[in-house]
Amino acid sequence: MVPHAINFMSEVEEPSNHPPRDFEPNELAKEGKGRRKKALFLLLAIFLLAGSMWWYNSLTVTTDTIRAGVTLEPKKPKSLLKKISYIAFGNSETGNSNLAGAKTDRINILLLGMGGPGHDGPFLTDTIMIASIKPSTKQVALISIPRDLGVDIPGYGYQKINHVNAYGELKKPNWGAAAATELISQTFNIDIPYYIRLDFKAFAEIINELDGVTVTVDRSFTDPMFPAPYDEYQTVSFTAGEQTMDGQTALTFARSRHGNNNEGSDFARARRQQKILLALKQKLSDIGTYLNPLRANNIMNSLESHLTTNMEFDELVSLAKTGQTLDTGRIISLVLDSNPDGFLKSTFTSSGAYILYPKTDNFNAINDSIKLIFNGDPNKAIALTNASAENPFFNADIKNKEKNPVETFAPKTVEPILEIQNGTWNAGLAARVRRRLEFRSIAITTVNNTQEKPISQSKIYVLQKNTPSTILDILVDELKISTTQNIPSTIHPSTSTDILIMLGDDFID
Repeated sequence: MVPHAINFMSEVEEPSNHPPRDFEPNELAKEGKGRRKKALFLLLAIFLLAGSMWWYNSLTVTTDTIRAGVTLEPKKPKSLLKKISYIAFGNSETGNSNLAGAKTDRINILLLGMGGPGHDGPFLTDTIMIASIKPSTKQVALISIPRDLGVDIPGYGYQKINHVNAYGELKKPNWGAAAATELISQTFNIDIPYYIRLDFKAFAEIINELDGVTVTVDRSFTDPMFPAPYDEYQTVSFTAGEQTMDGQTALTFARSRHGNNNEGSDFARARRQQKILLALKQKLSDIGTYLNPLRANNIMNSLESHLTTNMEFDELVSLAKTGQTLDTGRIISLVLDSNPDGFLKSTFTSSGAYILYPKTDNFNAINDSIKLIFNGDPNKAIALTNASAENPFFNADIKNKEKNPVETFAPKTVEPILEIQNGTWNAGLAARVRRRLEFRSIAITTVNNTQEKPISQSKIYVLQKNTPSTILDILVDELKISTTQNIPSTIHPSTSTDILIMLGDDFID
């Protein structure tokens, strides 16, 4: 049972410099097959990429170079002859059974994508995905985990799951992926022996080396709020249909968060990320990729600089061979989301941070769905229940709103007047948020700065009881800020304001 009083940390782009007291990847560096089956991964397409490109490198570089990027304690390297035999003939004695999980017919790999150096929050994972392979039927499943999912991080309390990699890096450089894998394994009650972590620069470079990837865009959309240099925004658009994307275009397609036409959620983005990974896997299946030494060398150089994995050479080769036999025409996809028929619900921590949490207040239904993902519809395991008082994310404001829902008030005959106040030193923040909301058809009447700065916590203050709930729903969905009808005496809205959007230091632009 979760304690009633939880000390939530403030939502930050970078974690605290104070190391956790008890957050330690347990014995992940043990040799042999006895090492703990816990770890972190990155982008799915890389499972084939990593194995295939190690083929080229094994013939041209030293053993030490081959082991570059492996964060766990290395095993004794194979001889060059042994490596070549693995590549040409496989392991005649074990087939793919040298992969952890092959004997139980379930190979799990954690895939992680992060911004890397030069990006805001460089070690916050933007992509979290479990790739699960069933060798006997040649099936593969992709399970996308939203970065806003709330989990209990030892030593830090309840936080968004995308922080785990960053906290692991604070504990020990290059151990973020191992720490994330262990926590995700425990949370979802699944053995994950392998991980691959890649940053965005390598993702774009590899796709460029492959002359782009072919992707079918399901529906046209425009995102006017895609990040641009110097804390600005740029407008990006995609047209429905099949198209070839270069590295930067594919990265933009995979990362866009504020598109219209039902493409403005993290869950829509997760589905687009799966599309890019499968397109990359298809391109890597082309034998021409491996017959171009310059291309292979360039990809290897990018991987050595930007990829972290705990897989051994023979495991990478086996995974590459297994990957080429998979039936990728029938990928099983599970995206954990907060749709009406989804597993999750949107809520806020006691500190006001937006977070996702299971509708059943535990992970049992999700874990059953992951366990049985090859047995039918993975979404059938869900059983929705009312939120319980033990849910640490279910704060008093939300409980009160459910007892006295906004929907019970009579609708106004005129549109409410909305005001945005910037309570930070981030110049232009209110104007940028105004543009975001106007793209969602929300008109903002006034944009101001607060009289005092900084304001620590963001909030949506509802000053009129008959404010339409549909507008509040859009504001919460877009800004990830909780609502309240209690306005402090230190906050001063304009006289005619019906809804005041306060942007504090915790607001993620």
